[in-house]
Amino acid sequence: MAASEASSTGAHDTNEPSAPGPTTRGNTSDAPVAQKTASDAGQTVVTGSRRPRPARDVPATTTVIPRTEIDRSPTLTQDTLVRTLPSAATFRRTPSLVSDPTAQGLNLRGLAPSGVARSLVLLDGIPVNDPFGGWIFWRSLPRLGLERIEVVPSGGSALYGSGALGGVVQLVSRPITGLQVDADASYGNANTGLVAARAANSWGPVRASLEAELLNSDGYEIVSPAQRGAIDSNTPSDHAVINGRIEADATDALTLSARAGLFRENQNGGTRFTTARVELAHFGAGAKLRTERGGTFTLDLYGRAQRFEQDRARVAADRSTEALTASQTVPANDQGASLVWSGPTWTGLGTHVFTAGLDARRMAGTSEEQLFPPSPSDTATVGRSAGGTQLSGGVFLEDLYTPIPALELSAALRMDVWRNTDGEQRVARANGSEDTTAFEDRTEQQLSPRLGLRLRPIEWLTLRASAYRAFRAPTLNELYRPFQVGTILTAANANLGAERLWGGEAGVEAESTSLGLTTRVTGFWNVLDDPITNVTLATPLPDGSARQRENLGQARVRGVEASVDWKLSRQWTALLAYTFVDPVVTRSPGQPELVGKQLAQDPRHRGTAIVTFHDPDIVTATVQVRMTGSQFEDDLNERPMGGFAVVDVSASRHLFWKLHVFGAVENLFDREYLAGRAGVDTLGPPLLARVGLRLRDL
Repeated sequence: MAASEASSTGAHDTNEPSAPGPTTRGNTSDAPVAQKTASDAGQTVVTGSRRPRPARDVPATTTVIPRTEIDRSPTLTQDTLVRTLPSAATFRRTPSLVSDPTAQGLNLRGLAPSGVARSLVLLDGIPVNDPFGGWIFWRSLPRLGLERIEVVPSGGSALYGSGALGGVVQLVSRPITGLQVDADASYGNANTGLVAARAANSWGPVRASLEAELLNSDGYEIVSPAQRGAIDSNTPSDHAVINGRIEADATDALTLSARAGLFRENQNGGTRFTTARVELAHFGAGAKLRTERGGTFTLDLYGRAQRFEQDRARVAADRSTEALTASQTVPANDQGASLVWSGPTWTGLGTHVFTAGLDARRMAGTSEEQLFPPSPSDTATVGRSAGGTQLSGGVFLEDLYTPIPALELSAALRMDVWRNTDGEQRVARANGSEDTTAFEDRTEQQLSPRLGLRLRPIEWLTLRASAYRAFRAPTLNELYRPFQVGTILTAANANLGAERLWGGEAGVEAESTSLGLTTRVTGFWNVLDDPITNVTLATPLPDGSARQRENLGQARVRGVEASVDWKLSRQWTALLAYTFVDPVVTRSPGQPELVGKQLAQDPRHRGTAIVTFHDPDIVTATVQVRMTGSQFEDDLNERPMGGFAVVDVSASRHLFWKLHVFGAVENLFDREYLAGRAGVDTLGPPLLARVGLRLRDL
């Protein structure tokens, strides 16, 4: 299988020295490596500097999950795969298999988890965060089409603008190098079935790929046995996705590309009236022009149209009955464009490599809500509609300066402007009257700098340090859309401002080729000003909201992440990784009782241990242990959830031709643990096992 060198937004420039991609796996290759901080001299990454570079030379800490480990992971869904990195987490402990998208926000290094992602997720340089809520539809990103996943867990606004407050996760598509056919088919308990296929080919200067995935599951009983009632049942879900991509070399210097896809997902939260549904269509087009002396110019255009639907229930105290309390429909769309210039190497007291670019995005959406109050009066609210439009744009410049081969300095600066317009809320009463509130248009701006250093005093030792400022503008969802989890109703807030981050990191990486050992330690310190959080109200609002989104003073998130990669032999590899986070509220005007509290949904300890055995003539097997420490459900730290550890395993064996048989088990020992305590205690996934066949074009 060919190795990738770059994403579509950072394809290898002809005026840069070529660097090979990750080692090709095969009968004569070395044993596979586990997910790791990218450090191999031959591995190329693009996310940390928006251009393809050997990973050892990137000043920012970059972690890579390569294609082989994506294939061998015991995990079923993409969010669970990413969470095997201890520094990565979703808002709650529940996977996307049973959780609707509003609870799947990604955070890195414990940076104030919420349903909204505080980290930017890209597919080949194109944002995939939902335009209305910032959510991640993880199941819309099938893994058969991925070459690798790159994770840069530090403030990335200097290069990527809003959304990259806590870092960037980039999914890089597999290159099209000729005829390729791959397929997966598996079945497991909970009636979970998956069918996925990918086909790709090239015809002279034209290349194309098509991938599809279908998944259906009955889920499991998510409410804890002590609170389970007559209304509670399993959490069935299904999804379907199809994506197509085409590339063409118009000339030796110009490459054109286009892509499109459709996605549909249905979720049930375990009762008749707790459901969610997503329908999404996306498209994109791009052009890359390589010049001999002027560098490379990359243009990307993209857009999507989607519809999110959600029903919520009013549940009796003993969970014996339920009634529909709200039905929401959220149509949304976005359009965007980016232009990036990657310059040639310029010599002046060392070497300089410049990258510059600009981008713009328009996002629009409306939350249309029908309410069913238990005792309707003439003035009771029976309908609510709120939404608006958000326009954003930015320009950036980055210089990678190498005064001597052992030292590289990086400096990036970006200016962003965004504007909230057309904000409006309409409230309908049972007596037929309607109140309309128009929200004032607002414009804000942000200057985001980043400085970095990479020092290699001796060949086996690399030192990295960086300091940065980042931001995240509030989403349309946070500004306008209320939501309910369990029995807790949270109100929106049209007056929210951007949250801003100051931070830094410093780390050391030591690599011994003879021992096959790589060790990394990185310390980080982040101060988040005005974080948007769900704050418990002293007195509920007239509509019954017990919480409201607010800009909450200040939070400090500091910690350390460490990992050891060890290639024990040709067949055996091991990874130990651990992240400690100290997430504390340091300022809370108006609510001093929150000062010193741990941020909600933010465990202090997370760790992963992975051991892989690979012998093509025998078997490929992986055992991984995932550990998560205790945390709190709420901002007041009154609803604790204990820590847990689960064991996952997978194994595969080649049968004949390109056919492999495989099996995987998540939560092998059926460990029961809490996933949420929002009015009702919910559980994480029980033992989930599956077996299947794979067709691999290796």
